[in-house]
Amino acid sequence: MTLVLLLVMLTACAAVPQDLSGKMFTFPEATNTAHVRITTSRQEFSAVTVCLRFFTDLRRGCSIFSLATPSTDNDFLISKKEIGVTAIYTRNKLAEFVGQEYKLNVWHSICSTWDSASGLGQLWFDGNPSSRKFISSESNIRGTIVIVLGQEQDSHGGAFDTNQCFVGMMSDVHMWDYTLSPCEIQRYMSDLTFTTGNVLNWEALDFQITGRVLTEDKQKTCR
Repeated sequence: MTLVLLLVMLTACAAVPQDLSGKMFTFPEATNTAHVRITTSRQEFSAVTVCLRFFTDLRRGCSIFSLATPSTDNDFLISKKEIGVTAIYTRNKLAEFVGQEYKLNVWHSICSTWDSASGLGQLWFDGNPSSRKFISSESNIRGTIVIVLGQEQDSHGGAFDTNQCFVGMMSDVHMWDYTLSPCEIQRYMSDLTFTTGNVLNWEALDFQITGRVLTEDKQKTCR
């Protein structure tokens, strides 16, 4: 009975959202296991905006943000391809955005938007918007949602591939259930006051770490 009570207490503690202001997730090695799983109670989206910051020396492609449902492994995926190309998948449909300056060993800010009514998606990279492109329309993201950082889900919650994993640091992860305005995205990119995510909020994040992923103070350049 005592053991059961302890497990319940530990589970309850793990479920408390954490304020990660000034923190970062560090993914220090290439594996097919290490990842951060982020919890949300939401089960349907007709529109999405995801913003985060990352730092890496990877030249190969890697997953930046992976959202899967039981029926669709790439229900919303942001993936860095070769240098200068970023892929956004929505409902397993792909659009590629070119021209991003992926400098190595530099913090980059990235935001991606999509709404099902128009089917249009857009990528913002270090303050610069891409062309708006058609990805998928007339079908919402729906189902039991699993969100993963550090790995790409090739099945719901798993089937990770070392060649798709992220190595580096991530911070300031936010997600909204609507397309954020250009002004709000610019405020996020410029590290100014902005409306925090109403789905995922870095200042109140419910997450679980598997494998060698560290939560550390975010490194900043001294001036």
